[in-house]
Amino acid sequence: MSQTSAAKTRQTYSAEEKIRVVLAGLRGEESISALCRREGISASLYYSWPKDFLEAGKRRLSGDTARQATSAEVKELRSEALALKECVADLTLENRLLKIA
Repeated sequence: MSQTSAAKTRQTYSAEEKIRVVLAGLRGEESISALCRREGISASLYYSWPKDFLEAGKRRLSGDTARQATSAEVKELRSEALALKECVADLTLENRLLKIA
């Protein structure tokens, strides 16, 4: 099955790249449409970045320092939870066996 050209050329931008583009837009040295053409992004994508940027800043200034866990962290936590559940099961079984004896 062939992919669409948009899927083939989709680029992900780092936080640093997004911030650089947003700051260039805020400086106002060129129009947003010219900036988007130069950066090879759509205007709708550009306008979503300052919104996200400001929301993140607002949350941080409000004292919300929570962040999303990375998939590696989630995997590690799941593994740890499984090990703890097995430990509890072993101890529960041992405790029951000691009560019988």
